[in-house]
Amino acid sequence: MSTLHEPRDESHDETSSGPATAAEASSEESIALRFKHALLKAIDVTALGFLEPVVRLCYGEEPRVQLRNIARLIVLPTVAFVLFLGVWAVTAPNLRTKYGALPTPSQVWDGWCAIMTFHEREMEKSEAYLAEGPEREAIVAEATARLQLLERASKVANERVATAREREQADKEARLTPLRAELEAFESQLEAETEERFAAVEAMSTTHPADDRAVLVRELAKVAEWTESQEEIVARMKASMKEIEDEKSPALVAALHLQTSVAEEKQFTEKLIQVAGAKSREVKLNALVASIREDQAAHASADPDSAYELAHSIAKDRARLEDVVESTYPRPWTLPMQIVRSILTVFSGFLIGVAIAIPLGILCGLSSTFMAMVTPFIALFKPVSPIVWLLIFWIVVGGVFPDPASSQTLQVLNYLANSVLSVTPYVGSIVDDIDINPAFIASALTVATCSLWATMVNTALGVASVDQDHVNVARVLKLSPYDRLVKIVLPSALPLVFAGMRISLGIGWMVLIAAELLASSEGLGKFTNDMFQNGNTDSFAKIMVMVFVVGVIGLVLDRIMIVFQRLVSFEGSVATV
Repeated sequence: MSTLHEPRDESHDETSSGPATAAEASSEESIALRFKHALLKAIDVTALGFLEPVVRLCYGEEPRVQLRNIARLIVLPTVAFVLFLGVWAVTAPNLRTKYGALPTPSQVWDGWCAIMTFHEREMEKSEAYLAEGPEREAIVAEATARLQLLERASKVANERVATAREREQADKEARLTPLRAELEAFESQLEAETEERFAAVEAMSTTHPADDRAVLVRELAKVAEWTESQEEIVARMKASMKEIEDEKSPALVAALHLQTSVAEEKQFTEKLIQVAGAKSREVKLNALVASIREDQAAHASADPDSAYELAHSIAKDRARLEDVVESTYPRPWTLPMQIVRSILTVFSGFLIGVAIAIPLGILCGLSSTFMAMVTPFIALFKPVSPIVWLLIFWIVVGGVFPDPASSQTLQVLNYLANSVLSVTPYVGSIVDDIDINPAFIASALTVATCSLWATMVNTALGVASVDQDHVNVARVLKLSPYDRLVKIVLPSALPLVFAGMRISLGIGWMVLIAAELLASSEGLGKFTNDMFQNGNTDSFAKIMVMVFVVGVIGLVLDRIMIVFQRLVSFEGSVATV
């Protein structure tokens, strides 16, 4: 018996699978829309509005409009910045000062690379100092092999510099020889012509009557004016020759740069071998342990007089042993370390200022009488220069902590700061000791004093601007003064409070650099001053680096405050100042 198979109803299958496919598509579209709205919300909160047209374009929303917005918000600013770099690169070599020409963008970038290379090398030496066993031996072996290569590279670099100098000198001589001949000929001609002109005036004095001396005076003035103009020509010729003598050919500049780089790398490698070798912590510990054991063995059989000296030596070595166990490599303050300290200083001062400003601002907003009492102080102290405040705080803090090294308060503050920084990602590996000292406290108090006014005024304005309907509702509900403050006044005033805090943080960051510079407190201000004082050839470029470092950090701090400001702002309210 044969079995017959009924034909499959394909139209029925398609009909039944249609709703499922549509539902899946609808679900995917819903997920995409939710993701889009989440992205746009994040962009709005973080004040990265230039990314909004990019997101909308990716979702196909009005492509022409989004492209115009991308051109306006991204392309045009990028083009403007590129033009700025181009104008800077062209005009910088022509702007000469007593410290040299204005650094070009490429020189500023080289300065940044040199600063970060120095930091990385100091970090490497710090790690090498703490290395032990095979790891330390491997560091020494690798550095020794690298030093041999650098010795050969140093010879090559020196030869290139010598060759480049010879070629440059030959080129300069070829250019200067005709100029020297021209100058000598011009000076000889000038000398002869000057003698002729003065001789002619002298001859006129014998032919003119005595009462016509005015003519002789005019002639002498003409000769003097002519002589001065010719001397200016001579000065310009000598200046042209001096420019040629001071020129450095690109080949020589490149050779000198290579020579300097190799010399710095060689010096670093030699120091690394010392730090990981004879001066490493492990070697010091082994030497002290061996010395203690040797003295202990000698002490067992020593006479009473020698036993006392050996016991004293053992105690001394044990004290040194404890110090070496806890020791680290004494790193100098590098730029990342200075950045961490400056940010810690500005936030310390900012938080102190906020802790003072917000309560005073609330009282000013709630009481017009208190506001009238405080207004004269705001008008009096707000315009005072941060330099004045710094000097005052420097004297006061110096009086409070006459001996910073033995102050328990500073030790506790330093311990707390180092404990927080040690568990902070990335920061803990940069800074071993933040060094809370009187200069740090004076700088932080200066930041606090100069930055609290904006927060105080904005808080008072926010509290005083609370909607009267909300206050009336609080009265109807018979809320206590505390509940009224916490549930009605502060939530309504928060947008303006954070706007004031944003302004205060920006002011504090500007004040901090000058305060650190004058107080010689470790940080970006002192780093900039050190670059100005050391007089290296790349100091000008490194100072320009600090312009961008300070600007970028200030921009990041401002963006952070915008995020907090918008998180507490009401929908539709203007929170950005």
